[in-house]
Amino acid sequence: MGGENGKSGLRLWRNARLATLAEDAAGLGIVEKGAVAARDGLIVYAGAEADMPAGLGRGADTVDCAGRWITPGLIDCHTHLVYAGNRANEFEMRLAGATYEQVARAGGGIVSSVKSLRAASEDELVAE
Repeated sequence: MGGENGKSGLRLWRNARLATLAEDAAGLGIVEKGAVAARDGLIVYAGAEADMPAGLGRGADTVDCAGRWITPGLIDCHTHLVYAGNRANEFEMRLAGATYEQVARAGGGIVSSVKSLRAASEDELVAE
């Protein structure tokens, strides 16, 4: 069974500090000297390297994290309570396949938001 991560399809990140965010763990569920193993893109183990099942890492494409952090994939969904205008047209462009660079060249992006915000009066911002 091959895969993109070497012949075994297994990738192992070892010697890492893990923030598991486990509900039943204190703090952030921090695991020192942790490991994460993924086979064909799916996580098959996350925890203390010493507790990893024997032989799991055999044949793996191994990354030594040298004590660096591994955290769950977090999505920064946030909003701004005060803004001017909207960027719905940019959303449509992105849905159609445009890159952020293409959106920016077309006059959109964060620079557009900053310009709109600076041009708006306080009353306009409150009304938005």
